[in-house]
Parts: sequence; structure tokens; C-alpha cells
Amino acid sequence: MATESADRRAFLKLAGGAALTSSLFTGNLKGANDKVNIAFIGVGRMGSGNIGYCANVPGFEIVAVCDVYQPALDAAVERARKGGFAGVKAVRDFREILADKSVDAVCIAAPDHWHAYMAVEACKAGKDVWVEKPACVYVEEGLKMIQAARKFERVVQGGTMQRSGGFFRKAREIVKSGELGDITFCRTFQADATKKEGWGNPPDSDPPRTLDWDLWLGPAPARPFNSNRWGVASDHYSTFRYFWDYAGGNMTDWGVHLLDIVQFAFDEAMPIGISAQGGKFYVSDNTETPDTMQVTYRYPGFIGAYESRTANAFPMYNSGYGTAFHGTKATLMVNRAGYTIFKHGRGATPVVENNPTLADMNLPHWRNFMECIRSRQHPTSDIENCVRSTLTCVLANISMRHGLMLTWDDRAMTVQQPEALPYLEARYRAPWKLEV
Repeated sequence: MATESADRRAFLKLAGGAALTSSLFTGNLKGANDKVNIAFIGVGRMGSGNIGYCANVPGFEIVAVCDVYQPALDAAVERARKGGFAGVKAVRDFREILADKSVDAVCIAAPDHWHAYMAVEACKAGKDVWVEKPACVYVEEGLKMIQAARKFERVVQGGTMQRSGGFFRKAREIVKSGELGDITFCRTFQADATKKEGWGNPPDSDPPRTLDWDLWLGPAPARPFNSNRWGVASDHYSTFRYFWDYAGGNMTDWGVHLLDIVQFAFDEAMPIGISAQGGKFYVSDNTETPDTMQVTYRYPGFIGAYESRTANAFPMYNSGYGTAFHGTKATLMVNRAGYTIFKHGRGATPVVENNPTLADMNLPHWRNFMECIRSRQHPTSDIENCVRSTLTCVLANISMRHGLMLTWDDRAMTVQQPEALPYLEARYRAPWKLEV
């Protein structure tokens, strides 16, 4: 195997060469009556939603919002003020937020290619961090995010909020209880009916004058503005996630959530083997990521699968998406609407749990973030957990794009195929550098 990079050696030294645990760590404790001043970086649809959830958790004081797109910034200020935070400040450059010593925590919901850099810099600035999924675009980024959280003793909560949802927590309990028997196969899937024209083929153009396109690109390659590369719209989530410069398509958008529950149930085990196929077989727009994809994972004790069909909405397990655990006694499928246990044997009646009191995910996840800021414990979606689930998806994209079957070395946190190592490294446009 190729020689380890200095960054990976530093991470392994800090981590003790093994998976990190959820033990206590030190930091600046906040008393029960102390307000936690929080700022929001990236306030589009996801970031704006987080403002709403955070506003309903006692103890947070929303003091600033930040975005490179003025209309989004204006809307976020108004939302925060309606939530009772009259003194909220509007900022265009996130570096102003990080330099503000009065800010205790940040919520990062900028495009995916910004997550790692902003999170690492926030840790270095002494902030606790909520960072949306996927945690990173490159494997190296994820390792540095963990390294920064540990080195600077920060609470870093990943946005994989399903872990805080009642349906998913109960599903994990059932898997671990043995009620399903021995698990030999897990399937994650999503199905939808995409139109042939997809998001269309808009030409490159000048960016809106209310958008700082160069700062939006940041560490990503310099590209002309294209409305699909940016992708902000009022009726859907941004389409930047379908371009390799910024994200990883459905694999790192939906796949992280779906596979995260598999790894949640099996105590963060990552696959040791990854093989993926996919492509654009139907959609004719100018996006780059697949409309159809199939991944096979070899986990230590079972086979896992991820299936993305965006041009065919045929459901499985009576649903269009979910995470399924196939055991020797029964099968369980869980998603945000509930879970179903399909017992083996002719005539067996499925057991359905869809009690709406178990559906909430976002508010419990934000409450957990607040609790951990005060206690200095690792949160439900600690950054290591979110990174591991993200890397499971990033590795699948590498396998698919470069025609490689990958073997993951969990102790070394790298792959065993030397030809794949360059694809693990972050490639940042100058002057941006990811340094812990």
C-alpha cells in the first residue's frame, strides 16, 4: 500500500489508531441558564429550516445569519426576528462569523463542498458546530474534521438527524435485540419518477448581482456561473448536489441518511468492500451524477446494498425509500413514516408501527446538540459517526466513477488500492487550504 500522508498519520496518532468512542471530553461548560450564542452559515432551504428548529430549543440565542446570496440572507433575518431574535446580524462572509468571539456555536448548511473547511475553521476558532450531511466530499476532509473536533475539544453534531427519530431508534433496538434473528443482508433504496428533461440545460451566464459567485465556489474549481450548478429555487432543494465539484448526487444526499441507519444499528461498522455501478441512462439535463445506481457493500458480518432509481418509482416494502434489515427470523424496513416487521412464514401478518409521536427527528436532534454543548459529551450524530457514514457513500462514488473495487482498511482509515489513493485527497482551489 502507498505511504500514508502526513495528515493521515496525524489523525491516526490522535485517534490512537482505532475507532474513537463516545466518552466524555473536556471543554467550556455552559451553565443551565447561560445562553448559547449561535450563528447560521448558509441559510437556504436547509439552513432556514434549521433556524426554525433551533428557535424552539430553549437556551439558544440566534445572533447572526450568513449567506453569499442576499435574498436568502434577508429572508433568514426576517425568519429569525419573527422567532423572537430581534438583534440578529446579517453577514455576507462566513469568516466574519468565525472571527466573532461572542459566537459560541455555528450551524453550517452551506453547499456540501464547504462543509469540511467551515467546520474545521470553526473548531479552530473555538466554536461548537452543527454541520449538515454529507460531512465531506473527500475522504481526507472527513479525517481532518474528526481531527479538528478532537484537537480543539469541540462538540460537533452531524445533520444525520434520523438517529434522533423515534422510529429509527426503535428499529435499532429491534435489530440489536435479536428479534429478527441473524442479519445477513441490509438493503437501502430510493425510487422516484424523474422527468426525461430533468433540470434542463440552461446556458452559462452572468450570476445574479445579489450573489457572490466566487465566494460561493470557494475551494471548488473556478467555473462560469450556471443556474443548475447553483440551483437555488423556491420549489426544490438546490441542484448543486448533482455536480461532482460540489457534492456526490443522490448517493451522498439520500444515501447518507439511509446507510447511516445501518451503521447506527451495527455500532458504526463500515464496509470492508465496496463495488458500485451507475450512470445517466435516462435524464438528459446538464447535471453530472447518476440517475440510476447500484452499490454492493461487504460489511464484517453481512452484505449491504444501496439502490437508487430516480427514473422508476416502483416501491419496495410498500414504500419508495427506506432501510431494510433482513434476518433469519424476520425483515424490518424503516423510514420516516414508521417501520414494518415482515415475519417469515405463509400468512404472517406484518407488524406496522407508525405512531406519529415517534416521528419527530429534528427537534430532538437540536435538543441533543444543546445538551452536549452544556455537558461536553459527544452528541447523537458525533462528527466521527457522520464522517463514517459519509465515507461509505463517498467510496461508492469513487468505485463507480473510476471502475474500482475498493477494500477499506478501517484501522488505517484508507483503502488498500494504491490507484485509488489520489481520489481520497481534497483538491482545493487556491488560496483555500484545509489545515488543522
